[in-house]
Amino acid sequence: MSTLADPARRLLDDLPPAGSRHNWSRSAVSIVDGRIVTGGPDGHVTAHHPDATPVDGWTGPGDSAAGERYAVSLAAAADRLVVGQRGPDGRVAVLSPATGAVRWRHETSADVGTASRESLLFQPYVVDVAVAGDTTVVAARRYERDGDERTWSSVVLGIDPDGTVRWRYHARASPISLAADDGRVAVAYNRCSADHVHGLVVLDTDSGTLLANWDPGTEGDRRVGDVAVLDGGIAVASHGDKHGYLLDHDGGERWRVDLASERSVDGETVYAYPTHVAAVDGTAVFVTGNTFAASTRDPDARHPREHTVVAVDGGDVAWTHEVGGFARGVAVDGSLLAVPSAQHFRERSADTHAVHLLDSARGHLDSQPIPGIASAAALGDGTLAVVEEPVEYHDEGVTRGAHRLHVWRD
Repeated sequence: MSTLADPARRLLDDLPPAGSRHNWSRSAVSIVDGRIVTGGPDGHVTAHHPDATPVDGWTGPGDSAAGERYAVSLAAAADRLVVGQRGPDGRVAVLSPATGAVRWRHETSADVGTASRESLLFQPYVVDVAVAGDTTVVAARRYERDGDERTWSSVVLGIDPDGTVRWRYHARASPISLAADDGRVAVAYNRCSADHVHGLVVLDTDSGTLLANWDPGTEGDRRVGDVAVLDGGIAVASHGDKHGYLLDHDGGERWRVDLASERSVDGETVYAYPTHVAAVDGTAVFVTGNTFAASTRDPDARHPREHTVVAVDGGDVAWTHEVGGFARGVAVDGSLLAVPSAQHFRERSADTHAVHLLDSARGHLDSQPIPGIASAAALGDGTLAVVEEPVEYHDEGVTRGAHRLHVWRD
């Protein structure tokens, strides 16, 4: 796959348009067993054929009567599909990839507590899930705010095939992603407290024992934006110093690359957070986010590396590509990666709504516009699947896009 043309499209569930800042995803997508699986409102998931039709597909159980909830994290293997929700109880479930039948459920609210307010922002949130051999790994968090004080309750779970929780790792910090490989689980924490000053922890997959930790050692609660496993090491997108790192399994630094650290642009000191990292055919590929400034909430200047894909090979930048808007994630398959980008955080231009296809060695291959927000992407089996969400900018009053599945195939 080197170009994106003539996608198949299918409307998904009704979904109200996101606001201008679209602060959280309400969808997910994965590819397993020759099917594309999408998650969305009511916490349910649906399996589609790659041509985006529901023929021979299935719809997994949701719960429309239990308050606002969304299926927002998916991980797939030949024998299981893991679904994580954001909602009142922060459910995680394992389903049969073939039929959608539920094998077990667990409510992470029992581990992180229940919301003190009705807002979705305060609900338990299964931020990431992974399959590591026989173990299902789950990272969940819950957020609280009292005035200017923010607190987080979080847990990482290792769960047996029958749904029994084998181990738990609790932290007063906000996990954002995890990666599992070679008997280890690497967990990234994007905000930490005085009780947990570790942007990265490495846990034993079988027991949950702490094997190593690492932190950029910077001031403030911002720590790590994402983590990926790469060639026997761990790639980290650091929020603390806006650099990319490759660490060994003990937390030792192999290399460090400046991605979007503070610099003066037109008289303003600006920076951008590295929001994602992926291991792509032996290369660490980072993606940066929005421009922020040291002295104002709304800078006029833009960091030259904002909204940019940066490929790093052996500690050297191999290539870069600007995606123009905030990226929700990175999908990887072999040497290919796909980056779904939404609007520019402050300029709110729909021209940046797109999906970008890139190659680890060659860089940018193709881009295709998406009317709404490209909120989630998956690559596999010669297929690229993207979920679009509708958006309504507060200063326009026009709904752009729809809740829709886009599929490109070789």
